[in-house]
Amino acid sequence: MRKKISVAMAAYNGENYIKEQIKSILVNLTEGDELIVSLDPSNDKTSEIIQSFSDERIKLLKGPGKGLIYNFENAIKHTHNDIIFLSDQDDIWVQNKVDLVLKAFEDPSTNVVLHDAKIVDKNLEVLSESFFKDHRTKLGVLNNIIRNSYIGCCMAFRKEMKEYILPFPSKLPMHDQWIGLIGELHGKNVMLDDPLILYRRHGSNMSSTEHSNILQMIKWRFQIISAVCMHKRKCNKL
Repeated sequence: MRKKISVAMAAYNGENYIKEQIKSILVNLTEGDELIVSLDPSNDKTSEIIQSFSDERIKLLKGPGKGLIYNFENAIKHTHNDIIFLSDQDDIWVQNKVDLVLKAFEDPSTNVVLHDAKIVDKNLEVLSESFFKDHRTKLGVLNNIIRNSYIGCCMAFRKEMKEYILPFPSKLPMHDQWIGLIGELHGKNVMLDDPLILYRRHGSNMSSTEHSNILQMIKWRFQIISAVCMHKRKCNKL
């Protein structure tokens, strides 16, 4: 029997692309699945677009208004099903994404699945055939502290992980990096070479692909190392 899935989406001023994204997600869902959308206070028609679907599997939540990381935390916190997929508001899922990812979870030791993506522009013209190739994606705790490969829109994880990742630590630089690293500490993470989304790059989100300055990168690494070390100390006391 197919595992039930939850999709955790963080949304904010997403009227330009969110309708296409939700349509592509719904094609992948079956009865009993859910799409949890945490919407931070917005000044466009994102809320109206989400509600226009009139699909009982879509649950719209009021976001905390504290930025992307805690908007995702809010969505994840309200999921109920076996496998949790993360989703941005502006990408496109391919039709067999969920089925291929769920196959990787047939191994009970698998905690997190990370799949490849095609990078596209705002009009869905392909800019790169492989995010993995462009970013030299690797698994491993040390690898992903030095150079993070975990990208939330290409990730899914078991609901049991919520016990370890929530609540998010304060001053967390990236939620997806945190989830990936904690998954590696408690089991096995898996990479799928299949590009299962069209990862849209456009004016509103291009900054996430730009390199930060050296001091900022050092600060982020210190913050993620501190969070992981604190988690390990907490687990050792149990």
